Amino acid sequence: MSSTLTSHIRTEPTWIRIILTMLALLFLIGFLFMPLLLVFSQALDKGLAAYFKALLEPNALAAIRLTLLTAAIAVPANLLFGISAAWCIAKFEFPGKSLLLTLIDLPFSVSPVVSGLIYVLLFGAQGWFGPWLQEHDIKLIFAVPGIVLATVFITFPFVARELIPLMQAQGSEEEEAAIMLGASGWQTFWRVTLPNVRWGLLYGVVLCNARAMGEFGAVSVVSGHIRGLTNTIPLHVEILYNEYNSTAAFAVASLLALLALITLAAKSLLEWQLHRQAQSRAND
Repeated sequence: MSSTLTSHIRTEPTWIRIILTMLALLFLIGFLFMPLLLVFSQALDKGLAAYFKALLEPNALAAIRLTLLTAAIAVPANLLFGISAAWCIAKFEFPGKSLLLTLIDLPFSVSPVVSGLIYVLLFGAQGWFGPWLQEHDIKLIFAVPGIVLATVFITFPFVARELIPLMQAQGSEEEEAAIMLGASGWQTFWRVTLPNVRWGLLYGVVLCNARAMGEFGAVSVVSGHIRGLTNTIPLHVEILYNEYNSTAAFAVASLLALLALITLAAKSLLEWQLHRQAQSRAND
């Protein structure tokens, strides 16, 4: 029955399917595999010694440390926010729910450069809170805290946006049953809600981490481009490339390319797990 239905659905000729498949493969080769091949070939153009020298250079190590530090702060912060926001939106009705959903989507609709500029206008030396911050010797802009703030803002929708539709689709029957059986709110959350959304949660964390480590626009505005202090990996790559040090630039960029490949692999694995979870729920 299913094969008959499939044959009725696929009415296009075989040659059309072949052409569309070839076009998709050509697109992947031209816009994904060729750029990746170029990055790694340029990075290794002068040998492994030059490659590792570029990665172990003090400014490159400082950029790597700052990128990891920023991601280590931004991802857990967005993890807590995403879980809390998804829980509130999916499980409760309250005034301002639509406004909260709109605010969660705000970083998707605002240019990262504009986001960074907003922080400069708020916390810069000539910004609204700039004089007060200077009086109390607090430096946000052109320093690590500003980079972290901009990164948190850019990445906070990812976890929430993965969990909200998942929690809404699951409903609240299992939580209500657990509470009726005597479970507390925390026990219900840890033993019922969180296990049901674990793959979606990991999916959101993977995307959030990838964006945090690869963010350029907002971080570029608030960083000040101070070598060894406020340059993340993308900013360090830009400086090296502008100085015509292409081998070092591509060597450091290969770290971001590796991160992209790992992210794609993790994303595919989590999508497969989510699909399996949805199928098992449908069969139940």
